Amino acid sequence: MLKFSKSLCGWFGVADALLLASLLAPARLVAQAKPTAGTATTTFRVAGTVVNSNTAQPLARVQISLTNTKDPKDTRDMTTAADGHFQFQVKPGKYSLQGSKHGFVTFAYEQHENFWTAIVPGAGVDTENLIFRLPPAATITGRVVDDVGDPVRGAAVTVFREDHSTGASHIQRAFNAVTDDQGTYELTPLAAGTYYVGAQAQPWYAVHPLTSQAVAAQYQVDRNLDVAFPMSFYKEATEADDATPIPIRAGDRAQVDLPMTPVPALHLLIHARPDSPRGMVQPNLQKPLFDGNSEPVNALAELVSPGSYEMTGIAAGKYLVQSRNTENGIVKDAGEVFLNADGQVLDSSGGAATGSVRIAAQVRGLTKLPDQLLLALRNTQGRVLPGVEVNDHGEADFAAIAPGKYDIVAGSPAKIYSILRITSEGKTLSGHTITITSGASLKVSAALVGGAVTVEGFAKKQGKPAPVAMIVLVPSDPEVNLDLFRRDQSDLDGSFALQQVIPGTYTILAIEDGWDLDWAKPAVIESYRQHGQKIVIGDTAKGFVRLSSAVEVQPRL
Repeated sequence: MLKFSKSLCGWFGVADALLLASLLAPARLVAQAKPTAGTATTTFRVAGTVVNSNTAQPLARVQISLTNTKDPKDTRDMTTAADGHFQFQVKPGKYSLQGSKHGFVTFAYEQHENFWTAIVPGAGVDTENLIFRLPPAATITGRVVDDVGDPVRGAAVTVFREDHSTGASHIQRAFNAVTDDQGTYELTPLAAGTYYVGAQAQPWYAVHPLTSQAVAAQYQVDRNLDVAFPMSFYKEATEADDATPIPIRAGDRAQVDLPMTPVPALHLLIHARPDSPRGMVQPNLQKPLFDGNSEPVNALAELVSPGSYEMTGIAAGKYLVQSRNTENGIVKDAGEVFLNADGQVLDSSGGAATGSVRIAAQVRGLTKLPDQLLLALRNTQGRVLPGVEVNDHGEADFAAIAPGKYDIVAGSPAKIYSILRITSEGKTLSGHTITITSGASLKVSAALVGGAVTVEGFAKKQGKPAPVAMIVLVPSDPEVNLDLFRRDQSDLDGSFALQQVIPGTYTILAIEDGWDLDWAKPAVIESYRQHGQKIVIGDTAKGFVRLSSAVEVQPRL
């Protein structure tokens, strides 16, 4: 069953990225719950012990909530006793179980990513002897200091986290902090995972005079003050490619100090010839980060002569060079450069001009588009560009897109959509992919179809219900149908529900402990798919499709 409503809008992350699939995780099978006798309506007891996931010691004063998954208003709360014990009396159904305590990560029962295992009283499994493992919160803390050990105050610290939720490993920005007057930062509570840490700052005493003779004569500045800090990554790296991963376990307190050494600031001369009498190309530098992400560089650019800028306050290193025309807004991307020499000349008027695309959306079977329908573009590296909500005319405009191939993905807070067909200039394009060329303005129409089927079934292992398994619905051609994947985590009785499935041919898999698998990669999933269960969802199918046999859980390879 789809546990978090936010899984439906996760592709754009509420405006950023469209999550294609849904996940699940197994739980521990125990014995059969006993109904309470002598009541008009049969009730069952949900009980157990909350323990520290690291030490297995019982935890007192944990706030526990039990919520009916079909009726969120049906919620019960209590605080665990000194022995970590909790208990509730409920009617048959499915319930989410969540725990919260200071110093621990707020967690659901057997949670993985945005999914957990539901408690199923009355289904023939033991709900009276649950062991709820609550992970202690991890912390990343440290100091940002300069070359003589003095604190760097006001440094912008960014923590990145390795993420597998889209089926392939990506390093994503996760948290931000600013150092205090002692150069100290702290980020908590953090869940277990693999992290990267970087910091940006400017020396407080730095002065960057222009080097042109007319200006230099007015200022007598010690060039020892004309310095900059390179971006600093753990451990003692100045580029994201060289950053050291930081594995964090539950409860860890990681000391991550970031030294920043000032270096002579570069003064760059950027030729930006006018494109027209009213239009001037303005330069822009971006610092490359992880997996195609970048960050604007805080540098000063001043016009020193017609068509020429001097950019100051930059440390040597890798950068992305972009330029924007002030008249028509066209952005050009000159790609990655290595800046290492004072007075280095860049020609920002070169490079490939970005393109734009207008997508007109239609949804099969609907005369009116759904509210808050978002479209996004996914590049060949799997990165989803910021989503755009369709306007009143059913169109979404994307500007300043780098030339290349992109898949169109679609979704709303209530539903996931797939691309049925893309047409441009009266011709049907192949698959979900469009090609954006340098400087071109593309117009396409995209026919969408929304998921209308819920596939229900059970996961079993050696004939017994298998909770906490990752369930994956794999489309027939996974490489080009990433948006057709669905995931879930099996509940206490082994049941699962894959929601909003779109017509097509699929294979259903149940994988034990598969949460860090790159499950969207054909080479990874193929060995599991050979032992999965085939299913065909017809074009007219609606409502629920129930599997006639259980899906056997496969061990992690």
